[in-house]
Amino acid sequence: MEIILLERVEKLGSIGDVVTVKDGYARNYLLPNKKALRANEANRKVFEANRARIEADNAERRTDAEKHAGNVDGKQVVLIRASSNSGQLYGSVSVRDIVEALNEDGADVTKQMIVLERPIKTIGMFDVRVNLHPEVSVTVQVNVARSPDEADQQAQGVDVLAAMFEEEAAPTGFIEAIDPNAEPGEIPAEVTEDAAETAAEAAPAEGEGDTAAAEEKAEGEEEADS
Repeated sequence: MEIILLERVEKLGSIGDVVTVKDGYARNYLLPNKKALRANEANRKVFEANRARIEADNAERRTDAEKHAGNVDGKQVVLIRASSNSGQLYGSVSVRDIVEALNEDGADVTKQMIVLERPIKTIGMFDVRVNLHPEVSVTVQVNVARSPDEADQQAQGVDVLAAMFEEEAAPTGFIEAIDPNAEPGEIPAEVTEDAAETAAEAAPAEGEGDTAAAEEKAEGEEEADS
């Protein structure tokens, strides 16, 4: 479908441009939201007759958005969510969640302004674009964490998710003490002592070996006599 843009639309064009888009995109989004008109002869005349007013209105809204940008750009909001041990959220962060958190901090934004390029499904820090006007956009940070303390760490630049994996990968159990003064190849004293104790426990007590051998010999002789 051919349309006439009434405002700048990302990846399509600016005010007054005539572009071709998919019918569904035009019917479901551009036309009902008054971002475009069907490009027929009657609408072309209407647009040209009102072009000056449309451009003036757009300029005024752009100016207001630029003033508003100072109150939104760079804001950081914290969302506390439950997650698995791997940092995967039980669910995902929605646009509504972000809008509510921003507005609680005085941002005054709507869902239509939030551009969430991909779902947020793990803990971490995420940059989110906010379009205050078709020609004015800012960036906010969404800090998704499992606790306020974890959120503070992430705000300071700590990669909590990476640290979590490192802790899980760390070896557990016996850790051999290393003598920094030992010669290369020298076996630590603790290891040799442990080995000696193990060998002592496994070895038979004095005389036990000889007694067992004598008993086996006697039993053999008795069987031969019978």
